[in-house]
Amino acid sequence: MSDAPSGQVKRTAAEVYEEFFVPALFLEWAPRMADAVGLSPGQTVLDVACGTGALTREAVKRVEPGGSVTGLDCNEGMLAVASGKAPNIAWRLGQAESLPFADHAFDAVVSQFGLMFFADRIAAIKEMWRVLRPGGRLGVAVWGPLDHAPGYAAMTRLLQRLFGDRIANELRAPFALGDLETLCSLFTQCGLAQVEVRTLDGTARFPSIESWVRTDVKGWTLADLIDEAQYKLLLQEAETELRPYLADNGTVTFSSPAHVATALKS
Repeated sequence: MSDAPSGQVKRTAAEVYEEFFVPALFLEWAPRMADAVGLSPGQTVLDVACGTGALTREAVKRVEPGGSVTGLDCNEGMLAVASGKAPNIAWRLGQAESLPFADHAFDAVVSQFGLMFFADRIAAIKEMWRVLRPGGRLGVAVWGPLDHAPGYAAMTRLLQRLFGDRIANELRAPFALGDLETLCSLFTQCGLAQVEVRTLDGTARFPSIESWVRTDVKGWTLADLIDEAQYKLLLQEAETELRPYLADNGTVTFSSPAHVATALKS
């Protein structure tokens, strides 16, 4: 079982998440995940912990014509935003640890940056494997180590200095499976012996330091933990502390690699 922060946000935060987090962090990974599991026309696909649907929408493009994609998430706010963006997709409310689908229901099962937050990661992997048909492929992405994402390492240090462990730990949570041995051990415990894990380079991109801070606070669980006075202090300190990640044109970029695990079900 995992005692990590749940990563769950409210409806307003989900809207910020879609508007800012998705282009800043997640959009570049959707086609890479679709490639990793070889999505093609006619397939049935399940996206677990779909969030606002960045990967789900990419999957639809790959499986048309003739295919179908279902996006599942436990957060109603995320699904509300997702269904507003793509009402033609089947969106389902549910838990990764107890998927509401029959055995062997899907040609591919994917999960992009959700495994870190599942209450029972092993149960969730077993469930994803259960609903995957023989010959189908599983694909799971998690962020690499925090210290390999220097911008977020710096942001976490800033949060720690200003506000302490509880708030800093919310930003550490997405990197909880950055250690390859820890990640691989989950699949081993599930009985998945032939899992390929590749570490791929990625880049976080924000229009400005202010946008970066606003996204991390207003589009994340920190929205409920940081009040307006604290937010103003964070923004003020960030303008100095995070300046090393600022380009000449005022934008922010830094490395943000991820581990992509894939497995073919025999």
